[in-house]
Amino acid sequence: MPRIDLKQGEQKKHIARALKEIRAGYVIVAPLEHGYVYLADAFSPFAVRAMHVLRGDELGVAAQVLAYSLDTVKGISRAVSPQTQELCKKFWPGLLSISLKPSSVLNWDLGDDKELDWFNVRVPKSKFVRALLKESGPLAIASASAAGEEPMLKIDRAKVKDWDVAVVFDGGALKAGPRSTIIEADALDMRLVREGAISFDEMAKVAPNISYI
Repeated sequence: MPRIDLKQGEQKKHIARALKEIRAGYVIVAPLEHGYVYLADAFSPFAVRAMHVLRGDELGVAAQVLAYSLDTVKGISRAVSPQTQELCKKFWPGLLSISLKPSSVLNWDLGDDKELDWFNVRVPKSKFVRALLKESGPLAIASASAAGEEPMLKIDRAKVKDWDVAVVFDGGALKAGPRSTIIEADALDMRLVREGAISFDEMAKVAPNISYI
């Protein structure tokens, strides 16, 4: 398993390598804001399933999605209300995760066999992953830690083994931080599912109709 130091070399070459592995249907590891994650092509059910197996997820668990921009999210969603879009403009890129109804034309399986009819998405701040998303399109994501464990703040070779992934992009030790805030949104309403880095009050200033679930 190649390990690439993101603090060395050219980011353009690192992005090209990551894109090559993603498009070939492999899983990679990369740093996000507060933890290392698995990344895979959201439209490759085999890659997404491999990612779930690496984590030891139960059947039916859906992967989260990362997107490059609000425009990307609008393209894969059935509807993104004006107030939801205002929240996105205020807090993206960043730690706001939104559960939306997927577009009816999408051909993907994030692990739930398309039964949930929701997907959770955000636009990350991580420069490397965001640059990758610009080229790759939406990516499925899961923490590189096993299900139920704390985020992986530095590469742990005991947990990320050579045969598990195509390549590891090492950004060094990451700082611990808050979880993302999760909201659920449809064409009419927005509901807070989990309060994290962004508070209910902060969101209510932008979207007064938000409520608790």
